[in-house]
Order: sequence, then structure tokens, then C-alpha cells
Amino acid sequence: MPPTAKSAWLRTLATLATVLAGALALGFAVGKPWPALALTALALLAGHVLRLRRLLTRVDTRQRMPPPGHGRGTWSEVERLLHRRRQDARTRDRRLVEMLRAYRTVAAVLPDALVIVDRNSQRLLWSNSAATTLLGLDYPRDQGASISERLQPLPMARWLSAGRHAEPMFDVASPVDAGVRLSLRLIPYSDSLWLLVARDVGKMVRLEQMRRDFVANVSHELRTPLTVVHGYLDMFDPEDNPEWAPMLEEMRRQSQRMTQLVEDLLTLSRLEAQEALPDEPVSMASMLATLRREAEALSKGRHVITVEDHAGVDLAGSTRELHSAFSNLVANAVRYTPSGGAISIGFMRNAEGGADLAVRDSGYGIPADHLPRLTERFYRVSTSRTRETGGTGLGLAIAKHVLQLHQARLGIESEVGRGSTFTCHFVAARIVERDDDDHHGEQRAHEHAR
Repeated sequence: MPPTAKSAWLRTLATLATVLAGALALGFAVGKPWPALALTALALLAGHVLRLRRLLTRVDTRQRMPPPGHGRGTWSEVERLLHRRRQDARTRDRRLVEMLRAYRTVAAVLPDALVIVDRNSQRLLWSNSAATTLLGLDYPRDQGASISERLQPLPMARWLSAGRHAEPMFDVASPVDAGVRLSLRLIPYSDSLWLLVARDVGKMVRLEQMRRDFVANVSHELRTPLTVVHGYLDMFDPEDNPEWAPMLEEMRRQSQRMTQLVEDLLTLSRLEAQEALPDEPVSMASMLATLRREAEALSKGRHVITVEDHAGVDLAGSTRELHSAFSNLVANAVRYTPSGGAISIGFMRNAEGGADLAVRDSGYGIPADHLPRLTERFYRVSTSRTRETGGTGLGLAIAKHVLQLHQARLGIESEVGRGSTFTCHFVAARIVERDDDDHHGEQRAHEHAR
């Protein structure tokens, strides 16, 4: 208890004791002490009840609390404390209102569209001015309107139903102007509210298209001079000039590496230009047999290679593109695993009803801080080691793009000194039941590959 409140309480007790003692003395003087004491106590109680009622009325009706007077009793102390608390509350309210106005002003002038959506009803609660320009939403006119209906033809209902697991939508047409390209992102910031952020990415899309065209054109134009270089190199016979043999071998090796780099760049450009791939049955038994042969050819007997097919199903997609993705993973495993190491390729079902293809190795491993950037084109964990193994730095980028076109994703697990695991996760929609006749034929081909 604060000192002022404690002293006020003690003064009140002293006053009550004095009044009751006086009433008792007066009662003895007139010969009726107890009735006089009772009447005095009732009078004091009535006075306190009236003070309390007046105070409660002021608090309940939110009347302005008068500043405390110069009284020294308990009620004066109570009024002083309430007055101070109410003043502090008003000060906090003013600060909160100022902060809210500042935040709303900032949100209103942002170039990105901001829309607050009720999670349960999927209806608009608030939007800024940019939402009118980019999405055609007008607050407060559209307050309470269904987001799915107002943002047609965008697939908002299915996207919003994904909630926290909703993937950002990139390069979609604005409902206001089909020429405006938008990026949409859903941010659940509470149990009942979502923040929809829409950004104009038209300039970014144009720059990205220019980059793709440039890479594709340059890569295509490099094919002809590389072909000429290869032709002239093949005309030289190291036996005619033995001292040229090391130089010719290095020139051939580097020209082949550059040719592979150009081919990988063209593959990436082609994948980026595609929005979908043909859905044809992909024979996974034959695919695994091919991957085994390629791994053994690259390894040249330096590694222990195992291939296991526990899924017993096939996939729907492009055989050519999936082979490109899988072979890149296998080639990386062979390149970055020292002699005597083990490489395993496994195909199995997953808990979500889909299937996983995992490539495991016992190689050098990758530090954890490099894992998020591994699928970036030309990203190097170790430049010197890449030079030794001859990689182009595009294999994982190609694998990532191929998997995205198959609605799949690439999972990476690695530990330095203990190897890495690259897993291709396919959803249940990509599963195709394997025919018995095809299964037996593929099994014979698989056994023959062994």
C-alpha cells in the first residue's frame, strides 16, 4: 500500500474510533449507551455508502472525474487515485490513436495494395487506396464484400482456403487491367484476420523476360563458334606434335565444358518459357535402370551404387524432363563423393499419398548456411572443388524448374562430412498405377541393367 493511502486509511480509522468513542460516552451520560452507539454507526455507514454510490455513478457513466480536493480522508485518496489512473488512461488512448492514424496514413500511401480479410467469411474489412488501382477494391464501399466475388476471375476461393500454406501467386493479371501483372501474397497475422498484399511486378516481369531472351539468344549464338572450335580441335593429332598433347587435351576439355554450359543454359531457358508439360506415363522402373547405368558410367567403379524401387508406381509427366532432373542429382552425387563412397537411389511412397525419389551420397556434405541457395544458378559452395569436378553450376537449378513444372518440390538435407540427400517430392495427383505387364517387362530391364 502506498504511504499516502496508508496514512489516509489510518486517519479514517482514527476518526471512526473517535466518533464511536464519543457516541458511547454520550450514551453513558444519558443512560442509553448502545442505542446511541448503533445510531452513530449507522449514520457513519450511510455517509460512506453515499460517497461510494456517488463515486460508482461517476465511474459507471464515464463522467469526468473532478480533480482531488484537499481532503485527507480515505475517499479523498480514492478519488485522487482514480483521477490519476483516468488521466493516464486518456494519455495512453491519445497516443494509441495517434499511432493508429500514423499507421493508417502509411498504409494508405504505400504503392502495394493492402487488404484485410476476415478469415472465416473471406470478406473485406479494410483496404488502402492502392487496392483500388491494382485490384479494383474501394473502401468503404466494398466493406463486407466477398473477396472471391470482387476479384474474379482470380482463383481466390481456392487460394484463400489454403490459409497459412498458400503459396504466393506471381505474375497474374489484375482484375482491373489485364496488362498489369501482379504478385499476390497472403499473410495470416492473427487467428481471424489475413493480410492480402498485391504488388505490381510488371517491370520485374519485363526485365526477367529480357534476361531470359538474352541468355537464350547468347547461348544459341555460341553453339556455332563452339562447333567450329570442336571441328578444328579434332583435326589436330597429338601424335604429330607430342609437345602439343597436354594443351590440346586441356582445350578439348574446356570446350566440352563450355558446350555443356551452353546446353544447360538453353535447357533452363526452355524450361522457364514453359508453363506446363505433357502428362504422359513415366516408367519409373526403366528410369531407375537408366539412372543406374549413368551413375556407373560416371563412377567408373569408384563407388558402391545401389538402386531400390519400393514405390511400385509410375509418375505422370515428361519423361525427358524428369530424366534431366534426376540425372543431374545423380551426377552431382557421383562428382562430390570421394572414391570408395556409397550412392543410393531410392523410389518410395510418402505419407501424403505421393512418391519420393531420393538420391543419397556419403560425400563431403554441405554447410547449413549454403543450403537455401543451392538451387540458384551458378551458385558455388566451393569454387575450387567445382573446377575439379567439372560441374556447370546449373544442375540443381534445372532440377528445381523441372520439379516445379510437375507440381513437385526438391528437399535437401546435408551434413558436413556425412553426405547429402536430395529428395524429389511428388504429390498424389502425379501417381500412376503401374500395369502388371509393364511392371514385369521393366523389372526384367532393371535386372538386365544390373
